[in-house]
Order: sequence, then C-alpha cells, then structure tokens
Amino acid sequence: MTLSFDEAAVRVDEGFPYIHVSAEQQHQITQFYYHEARLLDEWRWSQWLALFAEDVRYWMPLRRNRLRTRSFDFEIPTKAGVSHMDENHHELAMRVKQLESSTHWSEQPPSRTRHVVSNLWVENIEDGELTVRSYFIVYRNRSEIDVDIWAGQRQDVLRPNAETGYKIARRTILLDQAVITSKNLSVPF
Repeated sequence: MTLSFDEAAVRVDEGFPYIHVSAEQQHQITQFYYHEARLLDEWRWSQWLALFAEDVRYWMPLRRNRLRTRSFDFEIPTKAGVSHMDENHHELAMRVKQLESSTHWSEQPPSRTRHVVSNLWVENIEDGELTVRSYFIVYRNRSEIDVDIWAGQRQDVLRPNAETGYKIARRTILLDQAVITSKNLSVPF
C-alpha cells in the first residue's frame, strides 16, 4: 500500500485544533483504523501487531478526577505516572502470543468484541509523522453474561509505511472511566 501526502492539501487553521487534510488523505487514515478494528474483532492478533512500529509505546494512563477543575488536560498525566498499561513492542508481542494460545485463562472462552472508531482528526504533522486523535467504544462479551463497555479517546502517532499504510509509533488510550469495573483488560484497544 502506497500512501502519499500532498503537502499543499494540508492546511492549519488557527481557530481549530486540527490539521485540514484532503478528503483522500482523511479516507486513507480512516480506512487504516477501520482495518485495525476488524483485525481485533476477528482475532487476527499477529496481523494487528504488524501495524505497530518496533519502537512503539502503548500507554493507558489512569485518569484523575479533579474537583473544581474544568480542564481536560489536568485529568491526564504527562509521560510518566501510574497506568493500566505501559507496553513496548516486545510486551505487545507477548500479549498477542497469550491471546493466540489456548492457555490464556482470562480469555477462556475468548471474548467477542466490537471496536467502534469515530471522530478521527489529524492534530499535527511533524517530520512525516501524523498525530491522530479518535474516539472509540469497545464492547466485549464473555461467557454467557459478562459484558464490558469501554469508551474513550486515543491519541496515536502514525508513521507512513509502504506495507501497512502506516505504523503506529505511539498510542495513548484515555478511558472515560476513572474506575474500571471489568474483571480484566485482556483485549487490546
């Protein structure tokens, strides 16, 4: 897959926190995320892992509840702090190996999931890498009655790649839940 970014089609509007890209470029980015969601929902873990750069950081920080603060940025820790997940490529590969095995106790029986991705916008383009934000809902059903629904926002850094379209170089997952009531977080986001 060959992707091209027409630099002339990229426009920064000071009044909005995103980059205007061409309809074709927006379509390419959107299709990349739809493809990723399908891989996850169809349990094609190794193909999903191939979408990540070798130097990836896959991070799900804890959200903070702050009284009398109405700033989104104060809820999110900076680059360090307590997190639900903070994984590199090797750790993601171990997660995939567990999911593909029949001995992963938290995924027996395997979860049925539906990943819904929406509201994608390009926030920045720097050195050829795109910062893309998106909203998600992940629905999971296990056994007969276990149901989990997670909602949130992802901030990704995408690196153009000839084989996969893009490689995910960084993913920050911001769950809207401050307290997770699920039995585990064994499914990828």
